[in-house]
Amino acid sequence: MTLNGAVPTTVPALTTKLDLLLRVERLEVVYHRVATAVQGVSLNVPRGKMVTLIGPNGAGKTTVLRAIGGFTAAEVATIRDGEIAYMGRDIRGMPPEETVRMGIVAVPERVKIFDTLTVKENLRATGFPVEKAEMQGVWDLFPQLWQRRDVRAVLLSGGERQMLALGAALCCKPSLMLIDELSLGLAPKIATDLFRLVRKLNEERGIAILLVEQNARAALELADIGYIIESGRIVFEGSSEKLLGHGDVMEFYLGRSDERSKSFRDVKQYRRKRRWWG
Repeated sequence: MTLNGAVPTTVPALTTKLDLLLRVERLEVVYHRVATAVQGVSLNVPRGKMVTLIGPNGAGKTTVLRAIGGFTAAEVATIRDGEIAYMGRDIRGMPPEETVRMGIVAVPERVKIFDTLTVKENLRATGFPVEKAEMQGVWDLFPQLWQRRDVRAVLLSGGERQMLALGAALCCKPSLMLIDELSLGLAPKIATDLFRLVRKLNEERGIAILLVEQNARAALELADIGYIIESGRIVFEGSSEKLLGHGDVMEFYLGRSDERSKSFRDVKQYRRKRRWWG
C-alpha cells in the first residue's frame, strides 16, 4: 500500500497467503464514536518474522495493536471497518482472553504487572498453567529475574519490569507477540539489551513479533519488515533494509531533529508542489 504520494515500495515475497500469520486489511478505529484514530490501515505479519510499526506520537500505532489484541472496548474505541485475520480466522472484535488462547499475547506500553506480587508469582498469575520447563526458560532468558524471583515487582527497576512483562508473555505460549514501546523510559544500553533479547525470541523460538516503537532506527535495524504510520494512515512500507536505505525515511525519521522535520506526507506534498511550479 502507498498513500499520499509516497514512493511505492514492495514488501518482500514472504508475505504470501500461505506464509501469513496475521493479516490486517483496511482497519478503521474510532474513539467515542467521533474521533477516527486509524484510517484504512493494512499490514501483514508473516510466520516467524518480526515486523515493526513506527511513527510519531498520536499516529495510531498503539490503537492498531489494541485492535488486534481485542482491547479496543476497554479504551472506549470501536472497530468501524476492516478485517483482522489470524491464522486465517476472523478475530475482529474478539475479546483479549480469546485472542490470548489463540496465541496472540500483548506486552503493553505501560507494563501491566502486579506490584504486590513477587517476580515468580507474577509469572504464575498469567492464567495459564506454567510448567517447570517454561519457568526455567524465563530464568535462562532473564538471569536477572531469577536472582530477584522472590522480590515484589514494585521494587524492580524499569528494565526489570520490562523483562518481567516479556517473561509473563512467554508463559502464555505465544505464536505472536504484540510489543508496545519496549524502550520507553529506559536507558539506551538497557533498551539495546532488550531489543537483542526480543530478536533472540524471534529467531530461536520462532515467535512472530509486531513491534510498535518510537526509536525508529533501532526498530528497523531489528525487524524484517517496516511500516510507517502518520495520522492513522500507512504512508510507507517495505523491507527494513529498503526503508533504512531510503533517502526520505532517513531524512525524516532517522537523521533530523524534531524541530526541523516535518511529516513524511507534508514533505511529499511539498515536493509535488515544487515540481509543479518549476
